[in-house]
Amino acid sequence: MREDGVQDNCGFSVLLVEDHRPIAELVYDHLERRGIAVDYAADGPAGLRLAKDHAYDVIVLDLMLPGLDGLQVCGQLRNEARIDTPVLMVTARDTLEDKIAGLDAGADDYLVKPFDVRELEARARALVRRYRGEVRPEILQVEDLTLDTATHTVRRAGTVLNPSPIGFKILVQLMRAAPRVVPRRELERRVWGELVPDSDALRSHLYNLRKAVDKPFSKPLIQTVQNFGYRLGVPDGD
Repeated sequence: MREDGVQDNCGFSVLLVEDHRPIAELVYDHLERRGIAVDYAADGPAGLRLAKDHAYDVIVLDLMLPGLDGLQVCGQLRNEARIDTPVLMVTARDTLEDKIAGLDAGADDYLVKPFDVRELEARARALVRRYRGEVRPEILQVEDLTLDTATHTVRRAGTVLNPSPIGFKILVQLMRAAPRVVPRRELERRVWGELVPDSDALRSHLYNLRKAVDKPFSKPLIQTVQNFGYRLGVPDGD
């Protein structure tokens, strides 16, 4: 296993940061057999250095590491180095709080040990596809509201809107479903997966989204269907 930051000529490269040698060897050997270039670091400082010095398509980052843990490494990559390479965080910790902490630190996905290396590869590939923009872009439209999933541009009546990242995800789901009502739990699952921060998170983000999408305009589009969910469209009778 190399620890020198030298990569093979491959279109899909991974930085693997894992201090548990048997797990690292299992992942490394599997990915290498699949034609994926892999660099390896056994501790947090080495992983941080490699991530700063070399360009990777995805980083597989263990949470519990010597020197710097995965949360510290991810936080420094995002907040100090301004590196946006997708991060798949891997850990034996499986509580909701641990998962949320990883995502809040800047991880893009979270995989709990023990895992099947085929699932790790599939999750890594999915992150790379999204990062490269290989997921088919969409132009969504409801009334005078348009959303471009490729450029993350939202416009209403020609005016560019600036929803938050979570607000953008909510809007995508409502626009794809329109005019169907999306149940609250279904909307939460589509936006956060199984890691919903708290019971008021969706309500709070919808409040801010309404300020961006509806407040400056005469007709509101985001509708609450009492005791069921939400839909996007002009209210009946307007």
